[in-house]
Parts: sequence; C-alpha cells; structure tokens
Amino acid sequence: ERIQVFEGTIIARKGSGVSETFTVRRISYGVGIERVFPVNSPNVAKVELVRTGKVRRSKLYYLRDRVGKAAKVKERI
Repeated sequence: ERIQVFEGTIIARKGSGVSETFTVRRISYGVGIERVFPVNSPNVAKVELVRTGKVRRSKLYYLRDRVGKAAKVKERI
C-alpha cells in the first residue's frame, strides 16, 4: 500500500502506553485539517521531526483561532 505523507504541527499528545495519540494540524487550500494518529499504530510508518518550536503550553489548541502568520510557532534556537 502507498504511504500517504501528512505534514503539519503537532498540537497535542494524549493518553499513555498503548492508547497514546498525537494530533497533527495543517492548512490545506485554506481549510484547517486535523488528524489524530495513534503512536503505536502499525499504519504509521514513521514520524519525522522537522523543526522544534518554542511554546509554553502542552496543548496548542489556541492555534485553531489564529490565521496566517499568527498561527506559526516560533522556532527554538
């Protein structure tokens, strides 16, 4: 089966152990899309960390209300 790439910002991690999940948000054609992936799923081939951001919250749900550049997370140096 073909691998489908989904790139975006991780806005949340929930659960622990086998039931742990993470939520990824991206903007596609002007519409916000969020997908929830299980960490231990065999369907997830790999998770690649592209950039790390400077945030002071564990859940970044406030990014849903932001538009444009305000929705970006500052990069950690």
